[in-house]
This record gives sequence, C-alpha cells and structure tokens, in this order.
Amino acid sequence: MEARNLIRFLFLTVIVALLLLFTFTNLPYTLPLTNKAEELLDCSTNSRWCTSKNRFFQSNIKQPPKPTTPLHTADVPHHPLDPLTLNELNKVRSILLSHTLFLNSNTYALHSVVLEEPDKSVVLAWNHGEPLPPRKASVIARVNGQAHVFSVELSSGEVNLVDVGEHSGYPTMTIEDMTSSTWAPLGNADFNRSILARGVDLKDLACLPISLGWFGEKEENRRLIKVQCYSMEGTANFYMRPIEGLTVVLDMDTKQVVEIIDKGKNIPIPKAAGTDYRFSAQNSKINLVNPISIEQPKGPSFTIEDDHLVKWANWEFHLKPDPRAGVVISRVKVIDPITREMRNVMYKGFTSELFVPYMDPTDAWYFKTYMDAGEYGFGLQAMPLDPLNDCPRNAYYMDGVFAAGDGTPYVRSNMVCVFESYAGDIGWRHSESPITGLEIREVRPKVTLVVRMAASVANYDYIVDWEFQTDGLIRVKVGLSGILMVKGTSYVNMNQVNQEENLYGTLLSENVIGVIHDHYITFYLDMDIDGPPNSFIKVNIKREETALGESPRRSYLKAVRNTAKTEKDAQVKLKLYDPSEYHIVNPSKRTRVGNPVGYKLVPGGTAASLLDLDDPPQKRGAFTNNQIWVTPYNKSEEWAGGLFTYQSQGEDTLAIWSERDRSIENKDIVMWYTLGFHHVPCQEDFPIMPTVSSSFDLKPVNFYESNPILNIPPNNENDLPVCSASAESSA
Repeated sequence: MEARNLIRFLFLTVIVALLLLFTFTNLPYTLPLTNKAEELLDCSTNSRWCTSKNRFFQSNIKQPPKPTTPLHTADVPHHPLDPLTLNELNKVRSILLSHTLFLNSNTYALHSVVLEEPDKSVVLAWNHGEPLPPRKASVIARVNGQAHVFSVELSSGEVNLVDVGEHSGYPTMTIEDMTSSTWAPLGNADFNRSILARGVDLKDLACLPISLGWFGEKEENRRLIKVQCYSMEGTANFYMRPIEGLTVVLDMDTKQVVEIIDKGKNIPIPKAAGTDYRFSAQNSKINLVNPISIEQPKGPSFTIEDDHLVKWANWEFHLKPDPRAGVVISRVKVIDPITREMRNVMYKGFTSELFVPYMDPTDAWYFKTYMDAGEYGFGLQAMPLDPLNDCPRNAYYMDGVFAAGDGTPYVRSNMVCVFESYAGDIGWRHSESPITGLEIREVRPKVTLVVRMAASVANYDYIVDWEFQTDGLIRVKVGLSGILMVKGTSYVNMNQVNQEENLYGTLLSENVIGVIHDHYITFYLDMDIDGPPNSFIKVNIKREETALGESPRRSYLKAVRNTAKTEKDAQVKLKLYDPSEYHIVNPSKRTRVGNPVGYKLVPGGTAASLLDLDDPPQKRGAFTNNQIWVTPYNKSEEWAGGLFTYQSQGEDTLAIWSERDRSIENKDIVMWYTLGFHHVPCQEDFPIMPTVSSSFDLKPVNFYESNPILNIPPNNENDLPVCSASAESSA
C-alpha cells in the first residue's frame, strides 16, 4: 500500500511539474487585478464625465494602448539590434539540429539563443531604410555535456564555433533545468522518507532549485544543484514554511541524488496562518485611498515604431527584451533644443548581473550566494506585468520571444511596459519675492517616460525602471519586493534567545527568521557622449584653506578634475567624506564657452560589500569590490560575473578584466555601476515585503548650452480633463 501511495504521489508531482513548466514557457496568461478596471474612470469610454471648463471630450479622446497577445508569427526585423523573431528562432533550431555535432549527440540543450549583434561600427553606420546587416544568432549550447558557443548565419545556414577560452563555470540554467530539478528528488526513497518524517504530505511539497556557488574541488567537473523544500499546506506562500535543514545535492544532468543532508529534524515547520498574501485570502480589506488613474485625452505622447524603436518628447532609443539581462536599451539619442540635431548619449545599457549573498554560514545556508542573471536568467524570470497595478492604464506592452531548452520559441507576454508618468513633480520653478516688486511665478511640470520590467526570481521580485526626463536625465531605478527567504527556528519569541546567540537575522514570526542578505545590481553603461571617443573624469570636491588675511572665511570647496588614464585610475569606492563627481565627457566636443560636453553619474544605493575578498562568493562577485569601473569597449565583455557564471570560480569577471589596466582616455569606454542594498529583515517584511527602491542618475553636465527645457509650456486648465465619477458608480 505504501509503495502504491508513493507511486501515486510521484505521478501527481510529475504532473504538477509539467504544469509549472507549461506556465513558465507558455503563451500569455492573465493575472487577477487588484485595481479593478471598473473602479478606474476611463475618459476614453466614460467621456461624458470628463470635462474641461465645461467642454466635453468625446470624439477627440484616443484609446490608450491595451495589452495584446500577438502570435508573433509575422514579426520581421527592422533594425540591426532587433531581437531574433519567432521565425528566426525556429530557423536557428532547424539549422543546429542538422549540424553534425547535434546529429551525433545523445543529449543537447540550448542555454541561450539571442541575436549576435553586428559590430558596433556597423550599427553606428546604419541608417533607417537601409538593408540590414546579415542576421546572426549567438547560441550557447551544451552537447554531450560539453559547452559550446556557436555563431549561426541565418541566410546561409553557416555554423561557426566561437572560441571563448577556458571557463570553470557552466552556462545559465534553462527553465527545464530548474523545473526538472525540483521534482527529481522525489525519485529517491530516502528523500521521500525524510519528507514524511517531518510530517509533510508529498502532495503538499514545494521545492526550489538553488544554485550552489563554488566552494572547492568536490563540486567541480559536474553540474550540481541544491534543492530545498517547503510545505504548501494551508497557504500559497510556501516560502514561509521551510523544511529547515533538509538539503538535497542533485546532479543536474543525470537527475541523480548525490547527497541528502538532514540536520533540522528538531525544527518545526512554521504555521501557515497569516502567511497568505493574496487579496482573496485576506479576512479584512482596507481601502486607504480612492482609485487613481492618469488620463490622456489626446493619447500618449510616445510612439513605438517597428516594434522596438521608442520615440518620446526629445528622446529616441531602441528597446528589446533579453533572456539574461531582462531589457536592453540601445542607441539612446536626444534632440538638441538649439540645433534640433539628434545627439548620441548611450550606445547600450542593461542589467549585467545581480549578486545576492546571504549572511548565514551554517550548512543549509552558506552556499546561498546567487547570481540571478548569470545563473537563472534575469529575463527568463520576468513575469507578465499586471495591467493597472504593475503599469498604469496608458502603458504599452512588449512581449519577449525566447528559446526553450530544445530551441523551440515561446512568448513571454507583456514582459515590458512603456508609459508616461506624472506624479506631481516639478521640472523647474521660480517665484519672485514680493520685495522685488516683480509678480513672477513660473513653474513647469515634470512628465517622464518609464520603461519597466519585473522579474520574480523564485521568492524575490525585482522591478527595474529606465526613466527618461525631458531635461536629458536618465534615471535607473531598482525596486525590491516579493517574499523573504526565511529560516525555520524553534524560537517563537525573542525572550527565548540567548543574547550571545547569532540568529543570522531577525525573528519575524513564530519559528521564522528572516536572514540578513545583500543585493548588488551591476549595470553595463556604454556611454557614447556625442560619439564613442570619451574620457572618464573624477571631479574631486576638496576643502581649500584661505590664506591668513585673505578673507573672513577660513575654508571653501573647490573642484579638482582628474582624467583617468587607465582602468585602475577609474576604479571607485564611494566615500562620504571624500566626495567626487564622476563625469563621462567627449574631450573633442565643447560648448560655446569651452567646457567639454558630458554626462555625470549621480550615485545612489551605495551599500558596499563587506565580505572578505578571499571569501569564495566574493571572488565570484568581485565586480562589487568597487561601485564604479570603467573599461575600454570590448564586445566580449558584457557580463560582470563572466560568460559562464554557474559554478564559476571567479576567473572571468569584470574585476579580472580590469586588472589589465588598459588605456581608457579618449577611447570608446564602458562605465559599470553597482547599486547596493544591505537588508536586515524586519517584521514589516512579513509575509511579503513592501517595495524598497534606490536609483542612480545619468545627468547632463555641460552637454547643453543652457537649460534644455526652458521653453516648454506650463500646464493650462483648458488642456486638461476634469473627470468626475459617474452617477452609476457613485450610487
């Protein structure tokens, strides 16, 4: 009977796993709305209730763009940087499967299939309407257990092997790797007995695939993963119900259990009560604010041409989803307010890596030092955005079209949204004091354009915004939300804890500890200020002492400019009491009065890693040793944690590349910036975290001759709809 029940549980678990795989890789699906559409006044459909100075907006109101679910079978590329289309992905798969290496293989998996971007010089020379450069795919595949990088020419079908050198690590996991690893332990009788001994029914089991970093030779020469499990009984938030101390080491290729560590048998599974975060599960519901929506009676001000070219106000840029980076912003240009010419600002920007080390050295936790982009695929973990809640009503949605492990294309629907944002912020203002006798009050509103994606990397959710302002500023913001990764404990109150005992975190609820951890998000920023030859200048703010009798003042500040000659000159650890500005300038282009044109990085989210530099996780995450790096442009150097990050030893990182100390003065250069967060969990983070955000700015510095938004108009009452609730909705 026990064997029959076990078979039944195994069969059920496989079915659940297949359904999860379907969810991860299937076509678009919808999510429940929290902001109910019927509660938001839509001036496009309720136009009789939207007036401006008693005039009705009706026929002139344009419908805002709605989320769509296109099949993408008719997509064609229009730009050299357009991602591979669904048809192109199918063609790549067909070409590879007919290749000798694949024909003679027993096993293969495609870990990455993306556009092989043309050389930068080719893209810069290309003009709209011209024929596209030859379309190529860059493919990372494992064939018979060996990793290869291929260049596939789509028109000719030619396949070339790319030499990327020796690497200790493995490619990014496929969705199939992750999904199959979660149910593979169920084929092991010892594991099943361990679960049942903890009082958990196999049907209530939820398991997570956890990358194990690298901690020595015993983990080399095979792809390993660790699996830890939770109880789903009584809650959708199984993350709050860990089966503490039970860890399975799994061979990811054979799906065989290598080792079972079970050291937490005396730790109870936390209760389910109070853990469910779903709106439908709340016993009491509170409406703190009335529904809010921004209406645009003339429609949005932005356009998206040929699926990927975004034009808004004075900005133009190329936008595409990416399975590893999430979103890639390219060919960023802005219109000069005087000459009206398009000026280059940035060639390419994206999230290069996310390093998340947990601060618990015990057996079940020491290895939790994630590289979310290189190990899991930041874009692969992007979920469909929820209209009205993730993005406002006026948003445009963009799908990602990616390749599964067997090369079959699938659609990640509504992965990216683009929308205009107005939060009552001010672009510029001045009111004259009455003592001058001048009655002046000039104010301009600040409206911005936001490109947003959200990735749910298991328990954690990341929201990444690229925000463009009309004054030329680009703000990159990261929001952290989702659910903490917690540790089970026997404690239910802090009065039980010995003062000398280290919990490695905070007791959040009965039997639940939120473990201290860090988040580091490293961005790749290929700045091209009026063209590729740029320089990095550190403008150090120094205190200067006045000479005796020179002034009533004893000290003042001055700016000391130092141009970085080589990479090591540009490595920056931020210091509060040794402040600097960080400029990227074009030394060959100057303003009317002689200043080099440029942009400056305005840091934010400045938490720095405190780990020992020789700690294995920090060796792999050595790109966080500095907050700022500058390297010469190299097409092969894009991923701060290395091309093959999984189980890597840290020999192919930004820190290693930069040790070459190459020349960067008046060169085509790339700036790297790391946003950092220290997270000491608190009870307000239970059972789901309110979003915490930080950002950095790329701000014009002598790029313009004067304020670029001096001549924009203020808001006028006649231009804005005044909406009131309908009689039906207020009844």
